[in-house]
Amino acid sequence: MLHLRMITPSDRTDAVVRIVEGTVGTTHLAVFPGAARIPPGDIVLCDVAREAGDELLHELRGLGIDKDGSIAVENIDLSLSERADRAEEEAPGEAADAVLWEHLSEATHEDSTLSITYSAFMIIATMIAACGVVLDNAVLIVGAMAVGPEFGPLAGVCTGLVRRAPKLAARSLFALLVGFAAAMVATTVFSLMMDALGLFHAGMLDKPRPNTSFIWQPDPFSFVVALLAGVAGVLSLTSAKSGALVGVAISVTTVPAAANAAVALSYGEFGQMWGSAEQLLLNLGGIMLAGVLTLTGQKLLWRGRWHRRTPRPKT
Repeated sequence: MLHLRMITPSDRTDAVVRIVEGTVGTTHLAVFPGAARIPPGDIVLCDVAREAGDELLHELRGLGIDKDGSIAVENIDLSLSERADRAEEEAPGEAADAVLWEHLSEATHEDSTLSITYSAFMIIATMIAACGVVLDNAVLIVGAMAVGPEFGPLAGVCTGLVRRAPKLAARSLFALLVGFAAAMVATTVFSLMMDALGLFHAGMLDKPRPNTSFIWQPDPFSFVVALLAGVAGVLSLTSAKSGALVGVAISVTTVPAAANAAVALSYGEFGQMWGSAEQLLLNLGGIMLAGVLTLTGQKLLWRGRWHRRTPRPKT
């Protein structure tokens, strides 16, 4: 269940109440006339099944509540209420399959903004991966994959394309490209510094590295894994099962490929550099393609369910 807290202009409170009462899957409606001060208006509270949340938010935004008032949405971890149980039973579908598009857009907006923190994580992850590829250490590679924040912008690009939000897609793509570019430049400098300190040397890059050689030797499986990871990543975001994102992060070689390209560049190993760049592009392209197709499929799946709002008796 979701809990909605709204500040509504007084002249639109009745319309808001009618929408809430007429939306399948809502309950626990409460109205506090004149309780809001900034902005002035009424406070309206209600609970709604996750399956019905997106439709309700769409209707409320149609009244301009998000512009002239406010809409806050919270997850309810525990609700001991028979009315809530009935509301969830009335709502079509399963909560795990429902997509809150407004929440997804907001989440990807935050995660896809080019910030100092995002850039720092990207650079640090790539440097850790650089140590992993030079030492042929799979543990460091996995750690770098988990630290890398690149899935946020990737999800932002997919969401922007499916929701036809060009600003979100462009901002996410900009963060993705600039983040990887900055990380690769910083890692190239880092590699040269490590070489000057005697911790890296060209022989370490040229010797057989059975644990990490796949990073600069892309094959069809690279694209297949990227597709599967893209599907899993988007499903984890839309179903609020964020734990799956860790598995997604360590299943694709975006950050390690960028790291190996940077280290190879520092030593003039252009063959490895281009192989790593190809691996990076295959992974990014596969994830975005799978993400767009998955979100499109989810959008089509739910469109028919809420094409027409079904009134039901008050609960």
